[in-house]
Amino acid sequence: MFIISGATGQLGRKIVQNLLRLVPAEQIGVSVRDPAKATDLDGAGIRVRRGDYEDAASLRRAWDGAKRLLLVSSNAAASGGDPLAQHARAIAVAKELGVERIFYTSQIASSASSHFPPAHTHAATEEMLAQSGLPWTALRHGFYADSALAMNARGFATGVLAAPVDGKVSWTTHDDLAAADARLLAGTELFDGPTPPLTGAEALDVADLAQIAQTILGKPLERQELDDDEMLKSAEASGASAERTAIMMGYYRAARAGEFAPVDPTLARLIGRRPQSMRDFMAERLG
Repeated sequence: MFIISGATGQLGRKIVQNLLRLVPAEQIGVSVRDPAKATDLDGAGIRVRRGDYEDAASLRRAWDGAKRLLLVSSNAAASGGDPLAQHARAIAVAKELGVERIFYTSQIASSASSHFPPAHTHAATEEMLAQSGLPWTALRHGFYADSALAMNARGFATGVLAAPVDGKVSWTTHDDLAAADARLLAGTELFDGPTPPLTGAEALDVADLAQIAQTILGKPLERQELDDDEMLKSAEASGASAERTAIMMGYYRAARAGEFAPVDPTLARLIGRRPQSMRDFMAERLG
């Protein structure tokens, strides 16, 4: 059975939808914290069970019979939780159940030496997988395109994109990543360990995004560069948590270092087409 955790999230739900095109519904199970949010999946013939990374017993029941498990990375850090402890618990349960392969949603910058704090969690999780004795695949996702819109939403509204010096980022849509992840989960192709970077076809910085957005919005947009201290003070004044501020500043430092810049053809090959461009993605969302 193919089991997908976090199946009511933005990425997980899209992976399920793509997997349904590749394997029968009765071979798919989902693990969700709130089954009431997955009634549509239950109606489609998919097995829906409660599974919470904080509750090993719930994972044992939700993942019973799993041959291939998609472990969607935890966002517990955003609320002060410990994603590594959750991942360790999940991997231990998967090993106990004899799962044949774990697929983990990692990130392009995954490294213990990254400037981007979440990349440390991804690297540590990949190391736990390597030490687990289980076959595993780390899906090295490009930076989510939705994040580009979220980070610059205020600038698109005010006409001034004020942020520290950044760098090129190979923005990648959830739709494209979900299509590739589903194909790998279904066994269309096999990668042992980390995949090549699964990215869009181009890398863009904030200035590039401003140029695209002003055409779509029909108004001029200015790219204003702040130094790191200015951005840090602004974040602190807004009441942002220390964790959130560290992630934000780490993003800009990592972008400047080129950690998110690699562009690789693997995603296009897996989905059989060119990944959606940021211009088309932004036109859909901002137009």
